[in-house]
Amino acid sequence: MNVWIAIGVTVLGCYAVKLAGLLVPAGALERPVVKRLAALLPVALLAALTAQQTFADGQTLVLDARAAGLGAAAVALLLRAPFLLVVAAAVVVTAGVRALGA
Repeated sequence: MNVWIAIGVTVLGCYAVKLAGLLVPAGALERPVVKRLAALLPVALLAALTAQQTFADGQTLVLDARAAGLGAAAVALLLRAPFLLVVAAAVVVTAGVRALGA
């Protein structure tokens, strides 16, 4: 029963956030600071998620094959490789480092 309470609270919270977004006046959304924040916030959140998934294992920091894959993807991005090549480089390097036992 506790799971259903959590689901119900989540549903109500999502609806409240959606409603709050609809109630924001249009003039407030047109401010340059808000536009800049709206452009930069998703990038910052995605970077934080990537860092957390790459360097964390529960409550500890780790440096393993995922870090090597991220480094390979960064190098491919610096070389302006297409997105699929960036992903492929990260996958191949991560798999290679794991196969070598690091």
